[in-house]
Amino acid sequence: MSLVGARVIRKEDPNLITGRGQFVDDVQLAGTAHMAFVRSIEAHATIKSIDSTAALECDGVIGVWTAQDLNLAALPGVPGLQRPPLAMGKVRFVGEAVAVVVAEDRYVAADAAELVFVDYEPLPVVTNINDALQPEASLLFEEVGSNTVFEMPTPDDFQSVFDDAPHTSSVHIVNNRCAPAPMETHACLADHGPSGLTLWASFQAPHHLRNTVSGWLGIAQDQCRVITPDVGGGFGAKVNWTPDLFVAPILSKLLGRPVKYTQTRSECMTQMYHGRAQEQDVDIAYDADGQILALRVLVYQDCGGYPDPTGMGLPALTTTMAAGCYVIPNVSVAWKNIVTNTTPVAAYRGAGRPEASYLIERAIDLIAYDLEIDPLVVRRKNFIPPESFPYATHSEIAVYDSGNFAGALDELLNIMDNDAIRAEQQENLADPAKPLLGVGFASWLEIAGFGPPGSLEGFGHLGSWESVQIRIQPDGSAIVYTGASPHGQGTVTTFAQIAADYLGIDFDKISVRHGDTATIPQGIGTLGSRSVAVGGEGVKTASVRIADRAKRIAAHLLEANPDDIEVANGNFSVKGTPAQNVSWGEVAWASFRPLEIPEDMEPGSLDNTVLQQVPNFSFPSGAYACVVEIDKETGDTRVRDMYLVDDCGTVISPMLAEGQVHGGVAQGIAQALYEEVRYDENGQPTTATFMDYLIPAAPELPNFTSGRTNTPTPNNTLGAKGIGESGSVGAPPAVINAVVDGLHHLGVTHVDMPANPQKIWRILQGGVT
Repeated sequence: MSLVGARVIRKEDPNLITGRGQFVDDVQLAGTAHMAFVRSIEAHATIKSIDSTAALECDGVIGVWTAQDLNLAALPGVPGLQRPPLAMGKVRFVGEAVAVVVAEDRYVAADAAELVFVDYEPLPVVTNINDALQPEASLLFEEVGSNTVFEMPTPDDFQSVFDDAPHTSSVHIVNNRCAPAPMETHACLADHGPSGLTLWASFQAPHHLRNTVSGWLGIAQDQCRVITPDVGGGFGAKVNWTPDLFVAPILSKLLGRPVKYTQTRSECMTQMYHGRAQEQDVDIAYDADGQILALRVLVYQDCGGYPDPTGMGLPALTTTMAAGCYVIPNVSVAWKNIVTNTTPVAAYRGAGRPEASYLIERAIDLIAYDLEIDPLVVRRKNFIPPESFPYATHSEIAVYDSGNFAGALDELLNIMDNDAIRAEQQENLADPAKPLLGVGFASWLEIAGFGPPGSLEGFGHLGSWESVQIRIQPDGSAIVYTGASPHGQGTVTTFAQIAADYLGIDFDKISVRHGDTATIPQGIGTLGSRSVAVGGEGVKTASVRIADRAKRIAAHLLEANPDDIEVANGNFSVKGTPAQNVSWGEVAWASFRPLEIPEDMEPGSLDNTVLQQVPNFSFPSGAYACVVEIDKETGDTRVRDMYLVDDCGTVISPMLAEGQVHGGVAQGIAQALYEEVRYDENGQPTTATFMDYLIPAAPELPNFTSGRTNTPTPNNTLGAKGIGESGSVGAPPAVINAVVDGLHHLGVTHVDMPANPQKIWRILQGGVT
């Protein structure tokens, strides 16, 4: 039986569910000191002075350091706009690190940090895109001369197409700022001794961190070891450069002892890079039948207080995918990167693609409202047909690999009773005691499988391939070493499934190791839904190579032709004579004994390392539907049902795929209805705790009804596209389209996220959104 596609129990779970997982904060080294940051209470200010006298008098405090004391280089970033590890004369957002305290325990360090007095001279604050773009706005970087730090104009706005179009619609969209809020916050432990640095970190790309930290410190990479043990979620936010990752190693070397930092939850809410924070001006032109003629998108990306290269790249991904799964002959895109006195912004699950799906799916519904036709009709009329793949888009980097968008929508309507829901909607509308019902659809598409040469190098990574090494042990078991660095994806399980199929070794005799730069070949890491599409393909490549070599050894032992050898159930046998066989253990043992292998083979040859590349991105897609109930008195809006059809190509582990979708959809629902990072007019965060920042729990989430279609990608031999971010791409537009549908009888055609009760109540009272 093939393990690829089988529902197997996750290999990772026994340790995690019995409390035997090891996270950074679980690592205890003798003599460890603890680090805490003094963080800015001002959003924009010059630093006049820092007085650490009171802090240094506390029992257990080892020292307090400022930027002037340590004289540190800026963190890697945009030249001229880099973030300092500790603020240098000026702060640009609340929570920016100003000084650092080290003490014998974390509680003393935290208390002492409160006693460091910083004298600020406040400066005018800009907390949103509109304010930052005003001519009189205070500048975060005076040397730039503007709060727009980068601008990509459009080569053609297709104004003539819009002028001649029978119909046009326009909308300004706010894609609300979100906090990633992983279960485990940032954490690191640095031990910089005579033999070099070992850095434990909750991070998504250990080799990327090793290469960068060693270069920043000026030490050789062989003297810098990064270990990422169990990581409690990342969502893209743990692949960016933050001060703790660089300050801890410096202080460890200075003090001659290990230094640990574990971020508090409130620090996480204001210091961990945020996501989304994007606004868009969207214009769409179409004919009387709903055929799209042109799309024009101008993206404004809020980069926060320091423009991170990944954050600045988000509009590139949004505009690349702006046309979604539709044939649009004229697409105009442009964007601006803007700095504000807020937490910096970078990747968050989906990273630019949820923003793209949201804008085009909202535009599709605007067409339907304008023409008074069914939104499903508009979608079907404009879908890229299945026979058109590979499909070249308006973007040079996006050539869609495969898909059947109409087929996914058909499957969606098979698993839901749309007619019955519409009938119930009309009944509820007439009954004051019943909630309003809304039905929303989203036919979504995203770019994933980040692996083509050049796709990650621009973001500072060494390459876009992924490393895999497989070593067969003398007893016939196998160890897979991967440069992928999972933080909840189930990579250990899926990679073992792939290896079991192509090696012919029992699933339970395959281990997968990751997250240690001293033992794992140079890798890239886990981001952009690339683990299976690139790393998993590498597992297959290495497995096939090793299996071919093993067949040669088996043939030598059986005195047969290698072409006649087949492997099944852990045994090599000659075709047609299964009784004539040798076990994997016998072949593996022989592979280390020169006298028992073919003369042209070397001992230990059942070991293979691959730096796996793929020729193009993959493009997962799907169709989602959402049913919401809106309380007519309070505006409280709840998702009653979610119907989910995904096309991720070949599914390695159905259980893991479902889990990834459910998690992504939960985050999508959260953005659509609940979550929003907010600041007051002084740049003070008003959602810095879970008391104020609304993250839905199980009671707020519906049951999911799932289906699946399958159009394998031709860009890897597994046919797998990736699925880790899909739910976060498809859910927000489906939910908001449902909310707008439920309110459309009041003349509503758009509601910005989050559609919270206050906003909906104002609409129900006849007010504005």
